[in-house]
Amino acid sequence: MSKKRKVVLFISTSLDGYIATKDESLDWLFKVEGEGDNGYSEFYETVDTILFGKKTYDWVMKQGIEELPYENKECYVFTRFPNNDKEDVKFINEDAVHFTKKLKNQKGKNIWIVGGGELLHSFLREKLVDEFIIKIAPTLLGEGIPLFREGDYQLNLSLKNIRIFNQFVELHYEIEK
Repeated sequence: MSKKRKVVLFISTSLDGYIATKDESLDWLFKVEGEGDNGYSEFYETVDTILFGKKTYDWVMKQGIEELPYENKECYVFTRFPNNDKEDVKFINEDAVHFTKKLKNQKGKNIWIVGGGELLHSFLREKLVDEFIIKIAPTLLGEGIPLFREGDYQLNLSLKNIRIFNQFVELHYEIEK
């Protein structure tokens, strides 16, 4: 029996649950002293597919890069408006949940959902996220863009692992089935 692919959220958040300030800044995150790449390379090797919502993709592209920094990975951006695919990214104008369910049934490594927001919220409602790897920074923002929005979902999680990367604490949960 083949191993089913998992959808994994790998993300950093402030202690009070924000992934960015209201003006979408991550400056606060880069002020926190980590250790090496905080486990990013190790995680990156476990995925071969990366999913973005359009807002997250646009934010990444506004950071002054020419192309996505996800070499040798399938990258999909969910959008309501047709876009021309690029060499390193495919734009998907269909239901994200349905599309992702099809991806999960294909052979491959895990699938990384990048960012929070609408895409994550729709995946949570449909119980499509299998694991959460959340790095908590010792910072209180007080307000900003929350990691988890209010919604009509409830998920029970099981703690898989805890790691410390200097000032960051990584919590790794999987969904209880």
